[in-house]
Amino acid sequence: MFNGSAEYSGHDEPVEPLRPLNWNLLSSEEAEAEWLDLNAWVDWLRSTYGLAPTVIPPYWHRHDELIWELSALHLHWLNSYDPDGSPSAPIMWHRDFADARQRLREWVATCGTRLDRDRPTRQTTWPGEDAQPSGVEVVIEDRGADFVEFVVEDIAARRRIEDRARAGRAG
Repeated sequence: MFNGSAEYSGHDEPVEPLRPLNWNLLSSEEAEAEWLDLNAWVDWLRSTYGLAPTVIPPYWHRHDELIWELSALHLHWLNSYDPDGSPSAPIMWHRDFADARQRLREWVATCGTRLDRDRPTRQTTWPGEDAQPSGVEVVIEDRGADFVEFVVEDIAARRRIEDRARAGRAG
């Protein structure tokens, strides 16, 4: 997959045919594999195309809007560069990548994450809803360590849900 250079070849082993990825429905095991693959691809993408943090910021993984956009772009790339795919698919991917870069810039500007600082995306409170707490801005010190912590927390949360579901079926 990713070996620390600007190389990315996709999944290490044969996988099922590509399908849309719904992060809300992934098991803990599926999510772990997808997080690692997406992280490697995003690192490859930003390095290969020299993307600024206004397009892909270090804490992209902490913003749902960026996760969904980058995940869709990743699946599109995998499909476009499939050995059995159309020879014209890569040019279509690049056209769509140009559109995605504009959307990513908008998402990054909206959520307010930057190269050296991050805060949770602000949520608009609708009339009748409880006010959402405003997130605290944090200094980004170690992006890699934060990503690992984030994934560990995500997997643990998914396992708790899976455990409750199993307990509910058993009991």
